[in-house]
Amino acid sequence: MGEYIEANGTTIWTESRGQGPDVLLIAGLSDPAEAWQAQLDGLSDRYRVIAFDNRGSGRTPLPDGPMSVAMMADDAGELLRVLRVDRAHVAGFSGGSAIAQELVLRHPEAVRSLVLMSTWARADAFFTTMTRFWNWLVTEAPDERAMLEAFLLWIYTPRAHADGTVRRIIDETLVFPYPQSAEAFQRQLETFTRHDTLDRLPSITAPTLVLAGERDIATRPRLGRVVADAIPGAGFEVMAGEAHQPFQESPDVFNARVDAFWREVDGGTLPS
Repeated sequence: MGEYIEANGTTIWTESRGQGPDVLLIAGLSDPAEAWQAQLDGLSDRYRVIAFDNRGSGRTPLPDGPMSVAMMADDAGELLRVLRVDRAHVAGFSGGSAIAQELVLRHPEAVRSLVLMSTWARADAFFTTMTRFWNWLVTEAPDERAMLEAFLLWIYTPRAHADGTVRRIIDETLVFPYPQSAEAFQRQLETFTRHDTLDRLPSITAPTLVLAGERDIATRPRLGRVVADAIPGAGFEVMAGEAHQPFQESPDVFNARVDAFWREVDGGTLPS
């Protein structure tokens, strides 16, 4: 069930499903809460699953002033407080993984465990050049469909393009009643490109699992390895055959893996 929640000086659209241990899902660039539909549906039989629209995505407005990953992490922390969640398992994807890193660094008491999917700690030259292309693409593509067709080459596997999955996602995006503006896309993108936690990651004490897609060309697996190596005790796994967004392409596999991790944490077999 969705609702607007006032948190950290903005109005955040929030979805919450199920009962059980609290799970906060943080979406990436451009994605609204609906990006996590397979997790909202597939994990809510055993967790209270919370997803929300980041600033500038979906129904949550873009701020007039400067925006930072730290600000978006404070949004997430305040959202948990308003929802009376003391500690949550936090899973962040891509730009959402940057927010999740800042969340655990700024509000460590709120994070029970951390899953970082398609993540990085500091942009390298390839990443920066890629995001410059995306920034150009969103305004220079002849129309929104053409923009999505080009952009999603970086996001999904060749099989998803071949079997019609990407075509379906594009069709759904084009009829979504809360489209993201080009300005919001560019400002989110700039914010995530500035993300840099590399020197602070060793202070994270929450149990952490870093997941990378073997075929991810946007956040290559070696970027995730850097994150995992910097966080004490973090696990690192490469999902065979997957690209940037496996929680959508292979939701059963993704859901089973994070469920097993959270059960380990809650069962006390991992340090906390």
